[in-house]
Amino acid sequence: MTRILASAIVVLALPLAALAADKSITLPADHPYGALKPGPSVEIARIYCGVCHSTDYIVMQPRVDAKQWQALVTKMIKVNGAPISDQDAKTIVEYLASEYGPVK
Repeated sequence: MTRILASAIVVLALPLAALAADKSITLPADHPYGALKPGPSVEIARIYCGVCHSTDYIVMQPRVDAKQWQALVTKMIKVNGAPISDQDAKTIVEYLASEYGPVK
């Protein structure tokens, strides 16, 4: 009885495994508008911010100072649960304030 049940499970699982293997999603390329400006630590910002949202969200933000970027990054960590260390958060804020701060 156990052997029959095990055989039945294998027979039923094989087609399901084949179907799951065929499933994939290809995302479109990012729009050039959302590309982050080159600068120190751009890759850290791209990696950590890009875990939760596209970089369009950064590019479209109003040009704010470091204090406001700090508040936004802190919100992402404390409210949204972004897994960013204190040092990486500081680095991200420095990048954002430098490249997306007020126009001088």
